[in-house]
Amino acid sequence: MENLPDEIIMQHVRNGNLTEMSVLFERYHVRIYNFFLKLGVKSYISQDLAQNLFYRMIKYRQTYKDGSSVKSWIFQIARNLHIDYRKQQKKSEDLLIVTDTYPTEVIDEGDGYTSEEYERLENAFSALNDDQKEILVLSRYQGLKYEEISSITHQSVPAIKVAMHRAIKQLRGIYFKQT
Repeated sequence: MENLPDEIIMQHVRNGNLTEMSVLFERYHVRIYNFFLKLGVKSYISQDLAQNLFYRMIKYRQTYKDGSSVKSWIFQIARNLHIDYRKQQKKSEDLLIVTDTYPTEVIDEGDGYTSEEYERLENAFSALNDDQKEILVLSRYQGLKYEEISSITHQSVPAIKVAMHRAIKQLRGIYFKQT
């Protein structure tokens, strides 16, 4: 079961074998959690959103189309959950000042970068708009191809390439202004 491709497992889930969803959960729950974290969602909310994603996968399993990428389908659901969360957050206005930052990550001592450089990068990343963060997270942190991001965001591949170029340029500009 663990060696089966995601698409075969999802076909089984769609056909009613819900126990196989545990394999997809094991493959993707950390990546989904990190996706939400990198988009600036607090840790405990990221956990809830990741859990809700797998609930939605079961609930809407009939919408999965044979031959399409399960990874793209999952990140489309994650993107929709993030959009819903942001809309709800704006309505409630419970969080007037966001003081939560990304959790501190363990830094590999041998990679040649200082903690100050990581902090500068984190600060520059948090200054980007939500669309720029999303495209960078999907591409650089989650390793999705432009075609997959295109299907998730409903934009053309050339538009994704332009958006990626602009996001990196903006990130670079913000990063190097910090001195």
